[in-house]
Amino acid sequence: MDKRRKSIAVIDGQGGGIGSAMIKRLRETLAEEVEVIALGTNAMATGMMLKAGANKGASGENAIVQTVTKVDLIIGTTAIVLANSMMGELTPKMAEAIASSPGVKCLLPLKIPEVEIIGTPKEPLPHLIDQLIKRIQEMIHS
Repeated sequence: MDKRRKSIAVIDGQGGGIGSAMIKRLRETLAEEVEVIALGTNAMATGMMLKAGANKGASGENAIVQTVTKVDLIIGTTAIVLANSMMGELTPKMAEAIASSPGVKCLLPLKIPEVEIIGTPKEPLPHLIDQLIKRIQEMIHS
């Protein structure tokens, strides 16, 4: 990655708790080295991520589809590339835009009832977020 300030889209839905936890750790670790953009499938998720320290945020399908084409990194759970996940909040158009984005996708392998990811160890969410932050630091500082 080049040396300019990186933009990171954090995508979450439902209550925004996982996205908020990621943003909190990004801010603790990278402070203002990166621009963090909260993209929620709904306004509640976006609001929670803004409270956690995102620089800006937007909600809904069009905001996600338009923004993911312009960021360096996209972080979230595996659900963000699966159409109709998050109880239907993640639309097929969102999943396609995220998966097709030129930005690097760093996804946490959280359990989804209909999907089993083989070969991934079962780790608690805080450990997964620590691993995510470590990888992002490596990418930002390389």
